[in-house]
Amino acid sequence: MGRSRYTITEADKPHFLTCTVMEWLPLFIRPYIVEHLLNCWRYQQAHHELKLYGYVILENHLHFVAQAPDLGKCLSQFKSFTARQIINDLQTKGANKALQRLRFSKRAHKQDRLYQLWQEGAHAEMVYGESVMRQKLDYIHNNPVKRGYVDLPEHWRYSSARDYAGIEGLIKVQCWY
Repeated sequence: MGRSRYTITEADKPHFLTCTVMEWLPLFIRPYIVEHLLNCWRYQQAHHELKLYGYVILENHLHFVAQAPDLGKCLSQFKSFTARQIINDLQTKGANKALQRLRFSKRAHKQDRLYQLWQEGAHAEMVYGESVMRQKLDYIHNNPVKRGYVDLPEHWRYSSARDYAGIEGLIKVQCWY
């Protein structure tokens, strides 16, 4: 059995997770690429009991709070599946500069692939109570506001802030409050 890079400390608790594209490449400015992320979460919700409490997708990274019976496995599958889908799309669309950078930044020990999309790990933090959940959701939802992209969190299309404001979002989330 291989080592896990994801330190999911208690499987029955939600965790705050961050996934970052190698070299902080702004790949998520393309809606068709973001759709791969959302579709993967939808699949995991339907087939792996993933509970998604909140998320934000920015141009080169994403944050989310989730829970699943095997969250480490869900995270690993999410990164693997979305990497394959996104790299295939980049190849199909002839995004050679982005592919060059993903090839260059690939870790030397990664002999099983030509490209590496995601940085290692996910900075997993257990959400162990109501106050921590609110803190993490506020951080997630206000991220686009702090960056000056929008004036209100619910204006960011790729965020669960819309759901928490009573507006239908792009993917079903389990609102905490």
